[in-house]
Amino acid sequence: MDSDFDKWSSVKKIVNRDKNFRSFKERDIFYTHFGKNIGFEQNGRGDSFIRPVIVLKKFNKSIFVAIPLSTQIKEGIYYFKFSFLKNRRDRVENIALLSQVKTLDSKRLLNKIGTIDKDSFEDLKVRYKNQF
Repeated sequence: MDSDFDKWSSVKKIVNRDKNFRSFKERDIFYTHFGKNIGFEQNGRGDSFIRPVIVLKKFNKSIFVAIPLSTQIKEGIYYFKFSFLKNRRDRVENIALLSQVKTLDSKRLLNKIGTIDKDSFEDLKVRYKNQF
C-alpha cells in the first residue's frame, strides 16, 4: 500500500534525526527500523517498521551489513536456522534470510536482543558465501 510508504517516510525522518549512538559488533542481534521496501524485499513490521537483524560485518562505528531474521521456519540454501538467548532469558529459534542482506546505518538500531554464538556465526558466514 502506498500509505505504508508514506508512514515509513515519516518514521525514517525521525530515525535520521536520532543523535543517540548505539555501539554494536559483529554477531550482535538487534531490533532495527528496517523500513518499508519494494516488491519481495523484506520489510519491518508495525508502526515503526521493526525487524531483528544479525550484524554480519561491521565497517566502522556507523555502517554495517545486516541479515534480517524471521521466526517463520523455512528450508533451503537461502535460509540459516539457529537459536539464541533473547534478552538473556528465552531461547528462540530464528531463520537468517541470507538472500535479503542489506547495508544499514547504526541510526536504525533500536536495542540489542542477543548474540549469535561463535560456532553458529561461522556456519552462517560459510552458508552465506556458499550461496554464490
